[in-house]
Amino acid sequence: MTQANETIDTSGAAETGSAPTFLVAVEQYEPQAQRIIDDPLAAKIMPGGSKLFLKLLRIPVLRNWMIRLLEKQIEGASSAFLCRKRYIDETIVAAIENESITAVVNLGAGYDTRAYRLPALATVAVWEVDQPVNIEAKKKGISSALGKIPSHVTLVPISFITQDLAEVLNNHGYAGEKKTFFIWEAVSQYLTKAVVQQTFDFLSQAPTGSQLTFTYVLKDFIEGKNFYGAQKFHERMVIKDKIWHFGFDPAEVASFLDEYGWRLIEDISYEELNNQYAKSIGRYLPSMKIERMVWAEKA
Repeated sequence: MTQANETIDTSGAAETGSAPTFLVAVEQYEPQAQRIIDDPLAAKIMPGGSKLFLKLLRIPVLRNWMIRLLEKQIEGASSAFLCRKRYIDETIVAAIENESITAVVNLGAGYDTRAYRLPALATVAVWEVDQPVNIEAKKKGISSALGKIPSHVTLVPISFITQDLAEVLNNHGYAGEKKTFFIWEAVSQYLTKAVVQQTFDFLSQAPTGSQLTFTYVLKDFIEGKNFYGAQKFHERMVIKDKIWHFGFDPAEVASFLDEYGWRLIEDISYEELNNQYAKSIGRYLPSMKIERMVWAEKA
């Protein structure tokens, strides 16, 4: 648990929970051959207002307007949301098919749908962990789309700031004995350094052979030392709204992971992800410069 003087308001983080999946739903309007990620469930679990907006975005001119508006806020955002999900999908499927993973824990799951749409996860126990408001919205969305929460998925409400992650997961049936694939997508920047370290204290107890994917915002961006052409976005997220707090230095990621018993497999830029998943199919999209993607294995 964090000290009182480190307590932060995470309501702003909760409000961003549906945004990545909304962009995935918009992506489904692209021709299949030009689609970065397939997700027929994304639109179905959105709240009512978002579903109405999605219907309007069937019109290409409105869809292009929405994407341009998003790109004005932070360049490369639309590509980043799609490519990082595709990367995690492929990594987790490979781990399960290699029979090395028998459980999944998604920390900060938001409206993510992979537990419900990837056949490889259909028989794997999945724990989706997030703030109570997001878990409740997720429950409504999935129940509306599928009729009920599938038996292999457990929804876990938590305050990442004030509650003990291991204890909460244990209370929901996760004993931590199985090789686990952990997903920590677009979460770390919303936390304090202390909470990030506490999360890795928990991850350090994972069985050997477990795997982890997580995204992180660059430390020099959080600290205002390098804006990467996104000074207004920094002012909004870090200075004004105060919802981004933490970043990693790419040069220190491997040693940080090593301290907690994890071995870095890959630390990849979004430009590389963009080349791999967008440019390769003829989609020439801008890349986000302030965030990166990590894949690691428990040593």
